Amino acid sequence: MRNTFGHIFTLTTFGESHGEAIGGVVDGMPAGIAIDLDFIQQELNRRRPGQSALTTSRQEADQVELLSGVFEGYSTGTPIGFLVRNTNQHSQDYENLRSLFRPSHADYTYQYKYGTRDHRGGGRSSARITISRCVAGALAKLALRQSGISIQAYTQQVGDIALEHSYQHYDLTLTETNAVRCPDPEKAAAMERLIREVKGEGDTIGGIISCVVKGCPAGVGEPEFSKLHADLGAAMLSINAVKGFEYGEGFAGVTQRGSEQNDIWQEGFATQSNHSGGIQGGISNGQDIYFRVAFKPVATLLREQQTINVDGNETTFTASGRHDPCVLPRAVPVVEAMAAMVILDHLLLSKTVRI
Repeated sequence: MRNTFGHIFTLTTFGESHGEAIGGVVDGMPAGIAIDLDFIQQELNRRRPGQSALTTSRQEADQVELLSGVFEGYSTGTPIGFLVRNTNQHSQDYENLRSLFRPSHADYTYQYKYGTRDHRGGGRSSARITISRCVAGALAKLALRQSGISIQAYTQQVGDIALEHSYQHYDLTLTETNAVRCPDPEKAAAMERLIREVKGEGDTIGGIISCVVKGCPAGVGEPEFSKLHADLGAAMLSINAVKGFEYGEGFAGVTQRGSEQNDIWQEGFATQSNHSGGIQGGISNGQDIYFRVAFKPVATLLREQQTINVDGNETTFTASGRHDPCVLPRAVPVVEAMAAMVILDHLLLSKTVRI
């Protein structure tokens, strides 16, 4: 099982949803970066369960402990180990799943591949593992600050309720003013009503998260097998429940002609448009990088479903426990974290000397 992400700035994670703790080791963190522990904790708070009526009711403080790699408030350049302890597991809620394979979960595939699985909340396949990504992403954001690079994600769509304009139309500072993390207050209210309605029915709903990277200089990315957009896509598709990734105009651009899609260069090395999403030939061109990530509805439903047991026989079950009716509000910081790690990793790659 591969548990390490990145080329130079790397994250190796460990832990299970109902184990003692979630944690990881970040290697390749540049030395001399001011480590703002309050900021790291704030990033975790944006992801943590129980933050609103729209999320799982599991109550976890998700308090991060930095174990190494920091001295007198600054990174030393050595590996940064960290830990977030699990304190509110209700493992008994999953006992009825010990001998079942839940629909659209990783239960069967883990069992088939490894010959064993942790039925308590999905174990290693649980979205709780994204805690480690948020810690590493926060560290990457702190490093990116020194280069003037910022990353902002927001909920663009829940079900059939969607923002109608591109990110330039919205005040993205409003993203954190509502539980859905949508920069349009009216749309956010409609999204919240839909999530509450779906939750009341014991069902779930999916949607789309948009993300914008500002301040990334030109020349970041590799031209062949580590194209910047390819690594961003791989990072996003590694997040639980993600089903799609597109950058720039994405699929919408296929209906246009090249004369409409081309980003014309103008004086000062800027472009008149940004259909390319800030990346051309796998390398950043200095414009805003923007992309979208599609999330499926959460697979755990609080209603009776048909499935099979470990013997392959059909049966029915009703899931219990505490689950999100919509993953998007808590996934926004995870998308930002993965983007931050990819951008920092590629910045460091671009500084390496090739012989």
